[in-house]
Amino acid sequence: MERFVLTDAQWAQIEPHCLGKLTDPGRSGRNNRLFMEAVLWIVRTGSPWRDLPAVFGNWSTAFRRFSDWRNTDVFKRIFDALSGDPDMEYVMVDATIVKVHRHGQGAKGGLRARP
Repeated sequence: MERFVLTDAQWAQIEPHCLGKLTDPGRSGRNNRLFMEAVLWIVRTGSPWRDLPAVFGNWSTAFRRFSDWRNTDVFKRIFDALSGDPDMEYVMVDATIVKVHRHGQGAKGGLRARP
């Protein structure tokens, strides 16, 4: 079993919006999930397409497929589908994470001319 970035639940939401399903006319990609993992690898590492690991397939094929999906707004549809149900786990902020600067605590600070 390979280790993926996308969970099965996330992939279930993304899969209907992908191009190249068996029911689509014309050419179809061999593995849409592996392609999405390749795109996420590129985004996560910031590497150029030529540095894509061989486990994801040929970099040129992946880039052409990425370009096709970009031109047909597939990524926008995926974003729209996933943004309808946001995961607020990483948005929560409390005082254990963010400390207030001493100027915001109401402490006396600095030299001041006092009468």
